Amino acid sequence: MLDKAVRDGLMSGFRVGPVGNSLQVSHLLFADDTLVFCDADLGQILFLRLVLFWFEVVSGLNINMGKFELVPVSVVPNIVDMVDVLGCKQGSFPMQYLGLPLGANVRDRSVWNLILEKVERRLASWKRLYLSKGGKVTLIKSTLSNFPTYFLSLFPIPIGFANRIEQLQRNFLWSGMGD
Repeated sequence: MLDKAVRDGLMSGFRVGPVGNSLQVSHLLFADDTLVFCDADLGQILFLRLVLFWFEVVSGLNINMGKFELVPVSVVPNIVDMVDVLGCKQGSFPMQYLGLPLGANVRDRSVWNLILEKVERRLASWKRLYLSKGGKVTLIKSTLSNFPTYFLSLFPIPIGFANRIEQLQRNFLWSGMGD
């Protein structure tokens, strides 16, 4: 329904990629979450509300508008009207989405401090266990390496944080050796 609305010019999204070979993105789906991108235009918001209504009618599912947020990307003078039309809350940047801080400054240390804290907490719980070197390598590769990888899908990692994470992993791997 959203694709057809974009094709018919009733809603817009944004274009990604090189000119002439770009892709129009109007929405992203992840499990039971949906992100919808459109202009700050009351007509598009009204049409989005209509699409959501028809989705409920056709699927028999209910959309929980209490969890729905309208997040403006810049200054939107009629945001209150749009929130009223959708019957939802107004959100703002920065915000958390699927554990990622969207709209955050990628150079901000607090973004990466979350990862360091997760790694340190996990290592603290493992230090109590008697693990072989092979067991430690397996834990590092299967778990610790995944924490920064998820963030790397959105943010470039500052070199200092990459070095600190590697140092924590190295210290864990070699702790208890030769004692």
